[in-house]
Amino acid sequence: MEYVSTRGGTRAVDFEGALFSGYAPDGGLLMPQHIPLLDRDTLRGWSSLSYPELVKELCSLFIPAELVPRNVLSDLIDRAFSRFRHKDVVHLSRLRDGLNILELWHGVTYAFKDLSLSCTGQFLQYFLEKKQKHVSILVGTSGDTGSSAIESVRGQRNMDIFVLLPKGFCTQIQELQMTTVIEDNVHVFAAHGNSDEIDEPIKELFADVNFAGKYNLMSLNSINWSRIMVQIAHYFYAYFQCTPSLDTTPLPVVEIVVPTGGGGNITAGCIAQKMGLPIRLVAVVNSNDIIHRTVQHGDFSLAESVKATLASAMDIQEPYNVERILWLLSGSDSRLIKTLMEQFSVSKSLKLPEDLHRKLSETLGSCSASDEDIVGAMWRCWEENHYLLCPHSAVAAHYHYSQPSRAHLYPKFSCFSFLSSIPRCCLAPASAAKFQDALLRAGLVPQVPPEITALTAMETRSIPLERGQDWAQVLRGQIEAVAQQW
Repeated sequence: MEYVSTRGGTRAVDFEGALFSGYAPDGGLLMPQHIPLLDRDTLRGWSSLSYPELVKELCSLFIPAELVPRNVLSDLIDRAFSRFRHKDVVHLSRLRDGLNILELWHGVTYAFKDLSLSCTGQFLQYFLEKKQKHVSILVGTSGDTGSSAIESVRGQRNMDIFVLLPKGFCTQIQELQMTTVIEDNVHVFAAHGNSDEIDEPIKELFADVNFAGKYNLMSLNSINWSRIMVQIAHYFYAYFQCTPSLDTTPLPVVEIVVPTGGGGNITAGCIAQKMGLPIRLVAVVNSNDIIHRTVQHGDFSLAESVKATLASAMDIQEPYNVERILWLLSGSDSRLIKTLMEQFSVSKSLKLPEDLHRKLSETLGSCSASDEDIVGAMWRCWEENHYLLCPHSAVAAHYHYSQPSRAHLYPKFSCFSFLSSIPRCCLAPASAAKFQDALLRAGLVPQVPPEITALTAMETRSIPLERGQDWAQVLRGQIEAVAQQW
């Protein structure tokens, strides 16, 4: 299994090369050259597996045994999930009126990114120990990625992590989960800008090939293939938990609703679909609706500004993983993707070619939710189930509550009239405990675990990045200074 750039301008690399990469040198994102197709017997055999066992099976398809022996891979994944609070790692809550919530947030930071990042951290450590190598990890976060990435590598002597958070755009708890980690290898920057703005200096540093090579720069954002790979398991587990039977022909369809920001999780769903899993995907977004507009109208164009919403981790205007989805749907047409992405980079506006838009709208449904919709879904879910949703999970629940008949979300498929009767699973990316202000706005009482309450009394540490500063230059200086201590 080798990995190639979506833009076709670089040589293929193995899993280790993909793991230690950020953007590809040509500006693209790495993807496996071939997506394995699973047969019916394999799906039946996997249907009784636990979530960790599914992760092991899926990772073994993308990580050759000669690179990481199967027994070692199994141990690494077991170690990754050892800090999760739920015995099943993830858990499906079955609520009233067919609302199934897949809780992906039972890790250390109460967010779904703990699942993929805990595994990725173990994979990194395995290769670094073998090679006696040091890396500089550069991460931008819209809320949860930063703390999950920090927890996956904190205290490791052969990794330094540099995290940029958008000051004022995260919740207080999200910010404290980053700034209270006082470790020699953890460096947090509080930038006075939004999520898209903090991506710019990160892209600049990765584009400087000499700098990136000298300091072994890499990313743990969903730029990193390893995160996408682990997240594929969400869809297999959701399917097996929700499908009524595996004894019918064709296999039953399950609809999976995915709160979407940067697009990494929905990309994993598209790959699961390509692997033969019979799922229908719905990308749900907040008022920052570029993915919704792209699915419905082929309009991949920026709005005038990022809107601050209750679902703050999804306040993103440039969902970079859409490039991976378009590459998949184009039949791996790297030349087309390079042309489209370079046009978008210049104009921040792109009209998808008709054929590519048709394939996208056949693959994904979409829906957007306002803050009022989010609050309404949070309140209704509590009233009907005494179950608290985070605002991101509420975007998915809003879709569930507002779509008694869903065929119109797939305008290219008249046969989708049957969707109103198929099982549906809503992915829940974070615990409601992290979003107390949103709960209060919905008229609900937060239930806050003691480890989260304790954050407010802890020492904090961060480096401010003010408007007007050259953020890329500040980062260069910090990375160089840290490297002198290696």
